[in-house]
Formats: sequence, C-alpha cells, structure tokens
Amino acid sequence: MQRVCFLLKVRPDRIAEYRARHADVWPEMRAALTATGWRNYSLFLREDGLLVGYLETEDFDRARAAMDATDVNARWQAEKGPLFAPMDGARPDEAMKPLTEVFHLA
Repeated sequence: MQRVCFLLKVRPDRIAEYRARHADVWPEMRAALTATGWRNYSLFLREDGLLVGYLETEDFDRARAAMDATDVNARWQAEKGPLFAPMDGARPDEAMKPLTEVFHLA
C-alpha cells in the first residue's frame, strides 16, 4: 500500500467556501474515489489556505488516472478549481505532487 501526502493552496478569500463545499461531498464523487482505489483519504486545511491531503492506494498514478477518466471528477474539478491559488494552468488534481516520505512509525 502506497501512502501519499500532497500540498495545495486554497485562495485565502475562498477558504470558507472550500470548507462549506467539502462538508457535503457529492455521493457520486465519494463512490468514484472508492471505486478507483483511493483509501483512507483525508484533507486538512490550515487557516492561511494550506491544504494537506493524505491517502492510501495501491498505485497513485493508476488511481489518479482512473479518477481522471470519470465524468464526476471533470465536474468536480471544474467547480472546485477556482477555489485554489493559481497552479500554472493545472487543475488541482493535476497539481497534486506527492511529498517524499522521510519517516513512518507503524
């Protein structure tokens, strides 16, 4: 199982909206994440907009590609993308670059 952690930046003026939209994630988005291999997925948001994501999956590249192929992900990215700080033209799901794990206590 691969553990993946990534960072993104929510626009400071959109933090409240980001929190509100994630209080009720679409059922079809939850189902697509599960079906494509995203497990134990969490998002943590700091008050300045720093977003930390964590998930476990067999293969992150494969799980991300499978999500990219879903209609619900396209709709989600189109709706939620404007909440993020500019990412050089990338969608949030394209900008998720895994951090290098340097320690793990099991």
